[in-house]
Amino acid sequence: MSKHEFHPLVKQLLDGDITLADLPPELRAEGDEALRLLAAVDRSPVQLSAVSEHVMQAIAQRPVGSVWRRVMQPRELRLRIRPWLLAPALAIAAALIVFLRTAPTAAPASLVTVRFVLVAPEAHEVSLAGTFNQWDAHATPLIRSGPTGVWTATLTLPAGQHQYAFVVDGVRWVPDPGAPAVDDGFGRRNSVLTL
Repeated sequence: MSKHEFHPLVKQLLDGDITLADLPPELRAEGDEALRLLAAVDRSPVQLSAVSEHVMQAIAQRPVGSVWRRVMQPRELRLRIRPWLLAPALAIAAALIVFLRTAPTAAPASLVTVRFVLVAPEAHEVSLAGTFNQWDAHATPLIRSGPTGVWTATLTLPAGQHQYAFVVDGVRWVPDPGAPAVDDGFGRRNSVLTL
């Protein structure tokens, strides 16, 4: 049986939105065929057998909570271990353990300790935001060391390239004057650190 796809206007005819006379002349034969097919469909109500009807009523009357309670109710499980299956299973498990221990593992990412320094004597607080902390302006606060306004933070970062900026007093984003910078695409400059 092939699937017949009717023109959208014929579908509107079948939905009762338009009449056969509303169709353009070139679609009337298709509309007439669609109406004949629709008329041939048996529209009598489906009758459930007495057993099916009884089951459906029982399901409709059963509260959902009782199903959940039955699923969650503790049950005793008994397992039979067949000795002739145990030896091969243990051999496979041992082989898997040996394989996993001898399989080459990825080299751990090398970590580098970096000290960030900003001279900002007028600042009340300074923090560091970058690719290494999802640009969170509060995640990495710097510590003021002495009355000269030198702010520092020491981080251990994975090798690679990182972009960052200092956030002064929570509002002013300042690139590191001692590092190369790139345009961030939003009108500011980010410092670049390559480890």
